[in-house]
Amino acid sequence: MPVTDVTTDTENLTMTVTADFAAPVERVWSAYSDPRQLERFWGPPGWPATFTSWDHTVGGRANYTMNGPRGERSSASWEFLAIEAPSRFEVIDTFADEDGKPLADFPATRMTFDFEPTAEGTRMVSTSHFPSVEAIEQLVGMGMVEGLKMSMAQLDTVLQDLRDYAQGKGTRVELLDDTHVRITRLVDGPRELVWRAFNEEELMRRWMLGPDGWEMTECVIGTEPGQSYRNSWVPVGDTEGQPFGFEGEVLLIDAPRRAVTTERMQGMASPETLNDLNLYEEDGATLITALIEYPDKETRDMILATGMADGMEASYARLERELLTV
Repeated sequence: MPVTDVTTDTENLTMTVTADFAAPVERVWSAYSDPRQLERFWGPPGWPATFTSWDHTVGGRANYTMNGPRGERSSASWEFLAIEAPSRFEVIDTFADEDGKPLADFPATRMTFDFEPTAEGTRMVSTSHFPSVEAIEQLVGMGMVEGLKMSMAQLDTVLQDLRDYAQGKGTRVELLDDTHVRITRLVDGPRELVWRAFNEEELMRRWMLGPDGWEMTECVIGTEPGQSYRNSWVPVGDTEGQPFGFEGEVLLIDAPRRAVTTERMQGMASPETLNDLNLYEEDGATLITALIEYPDKETRDMILATGMADGMEASYARLERELLTV
């Protein structure tokens, strides 16, 4: 994890976050000064930010909205007080409506970001200045510390070339906490085609099969919030196993970048998961990121133990072989 320390000082009304990155200062600065790069990490997993305005000048403002997996929205605004590229900037961070107007019931926070070179790359020190102890307690109680740590953990991906970060590394599983798992896989193909592969029946039937020896017998795709989907598989030939399937509802669609669905086993009283699919393209390759929320740790461990990741790798390899190399 890039975050190495979080210190809350109620006497001086500050919270200081220290993070180390294996990239030069100029590269880290560019990630914080480009709204398209900021959108990839400013916001914890499941709550990506969209910057709707960006005036990167002293006195200018940047407005953004974080979009939750169930359609929740939380907006905020930065007012730039100082910009000293590439070593420092300072903002007033306020909760706001979607037009950038501050919300009266939430405290404004002055935040400084300092970047300095280290032997390994860059150290970032971000200090938040609060108006009162009550403001600290309110924001910490809303999950500010955990959100910052999880957001910073995503910056490593942004700072690297996408192919250097993920190509040839297969399907990777990260346990974020007791109920959240992030699964990533780079496929060598454009995002538009990968999105179609997840949302068109004829294409999905060609790759979403798991290990060899299985056939998809049912493929009902939901393409709009509120619609249901249903997928089923059976073993063929000498393959061992029992028919199974998944079903659920579509909660959010942001084509061709993001789709959020619920998922449960067909015909069973199994726990429901929340699946948040994100696609990001760079240099002709697409990073598939699936953030899965489980109801509890026991369910998480039970499902991972079924070999789910191996089945996903077989499907993703088939996706590249059957669809993306045509």
